[in-house]
Amino acid sequence: MTISITDITGGAQTGLTSPTYTIVADTPPPGTKGKQYAVSALGGTQSGVEANAIGRPFTVTYSGPVTPKGPPVTSVTTGQPIAVPRNTHKLIVRKGVEVVTGYFVPMNITIQIDVPAGAEIKDPESIRAGLSAAVGALGQISSGLGDTLVTGTI
Repeated sequence: MTISITDITGGAQTGLTSPTYTIVADTPPPGTKGKQYAVSALGGTQSGVEANAIGRPFTVTYSGPVTPKGPPVTSVTTGQPIAVPRNTHKLIVRKGVEVVTGYFVPMNITIQIDVPAGAEIKDPESIRAGLSAAVGALGQISSGLGDTLVTGTI
C-alpha cells in the first residue's frame, strides 16, 4: 500500500493562521484495510483546537477495499458489462468537537471514492485527473466551506 501521510499543512480557514498538524502512526479501526494517523501536535495559530486524545479524537484514516473487485463480466451477446462493481476507498478525518462544556463528540468528515472496477487498468489517467480536480477544488473552497459549516450560509 502506498498511502503514506506525513505532517499536514492545513488549508486556509477563518480564525486559523498557517495551521499545521504533526501526525504519528496509529491503529485503524478493526476490520479496516488501511492506515490511520493521529494528530499529535498543532502548529500555527489555532486557539481552542486540541490534538488527539482518547476522549476527543483527531485522526486521519485511509481505508481501501477489503476484497478488491476485478473488471466487470460482459454479456456474451452484446459485449457490454452486465454489472460494474466498484472498489471503494475512503479518507476519514475524525475530530472531537465540544458540544456542551466538557462533552466531546467526534465530527466525521468522509471522502469516499468509488472506482469502477477495471478503470484502474483501462483508464488510470482519468482516475488521477478526477482525483486531482477533487483535491484542488477542496483546497480552493477550504475556507468558504468552513464558514458554511459554521454559519449555514452557502
